[in-house]
Amino acid sequence: MTSTPAPGHAAIIGFGLMGCDIAAIFLAGGWRVTAVEPDRASWPTRLDRVTLSLSQLGGAARRVDALDLVASLDDAGFADADVVIEAVPEKLEMKRAVFAELDRLVPAGIPIATNASGFRVTDIAEGCATAARMANLHFFLPAHLVPGVEVVKGERTAEATCERLAEIMAGLGRVPIRVARDVPGFLANRIQHAMVREAFNCIDEGLATPEDVDKAVRFTFGMRIMGAGPILQKELAGLETQVAAASTIYPSLTNRTAPGPTIMGLVEAGKLGAKTGEGFWHWTPESTKEARAKYERMLLAALELLKREG
Repeated sequence: MTSTPAPGHAAIIGFGLMGCDIAAIFLAGGWRVTAVEPDRASWPTRLDRVTLSLSQLGGAARRVDALDLVASLDDAGFADADVVIEAVPEKLEMKRAVFAELDRLVPAGIPIATNASGFRVTDIAEGCATAARMANLHFFLPAHLVPGVEVVKGERTAEATCERLAEIMAGLGRVPIRVARDVPGFLANRIQHAMVREAFNCIDEGLATPEDVDKAVRFTFGMRIMGAGPILQKELAGLETQVAAASTIYPSLTNRTAPGPTIMGLVEAGKLGAKTGEGFWHWTPESTKEARAKYERMLLAALELLKREG
């Protein structure tokens, strides 16, 4: 039986929204965290986010004294780190540059993970001498409330690296999801994008409004997925029913290889959603804040239910 690793020291490179929430996960687990963020002006806002995330994890009384913010990789204290996680913006050249530095600065034997959501760790670690200790730990926003974390094995990643990262995540109360090959989208996003592609296609074809598409997902199979994943659901219902339904439905599903016209039209018009004030809906700062708060309350409730059910 694998023992739960004792709290240690995590170094997090990049302290945006994702980095803050990853830090909260480690702090809530009793770890010491060093976060590297060159933009000193952003530190107060980032600390507020970590404090909020900790409170949502039930750590309202926990102080953030175990968090050190530094502006440079040279001050990250890699010598006694147990794991290093890169969470800089999703730009391949930026991630490659950070990994090249980590390859040089982080002592041998310490696992290094990227939190890339689209790029392969194989490509990020290209040219690194210690690529065997490099893998992808793919968290999902908001990272502290979504328990699943993908552990993606790169083409040069050692199996022991994935084992260690999965062990650390499990010790922090996360659900490690092992992904055996470094393919675009990894595992969860491949499944999710297959659904999202069809969701947008239903809007393109005039089958339903955005509101009704969201209702169809949230109040039908979305609720069922909380209780059982799609494979177990079909196993319980009978695999022959899946074959019969698939034979009827699959031929009419979209297989487009590029985003559809509705979402492309919005993006080309600069209507990117809440961040620009308009997408499928109109947004104000107040309505955006309210929607995010409601979303996080729902996730917290779901997380508590999942904890009770193991």
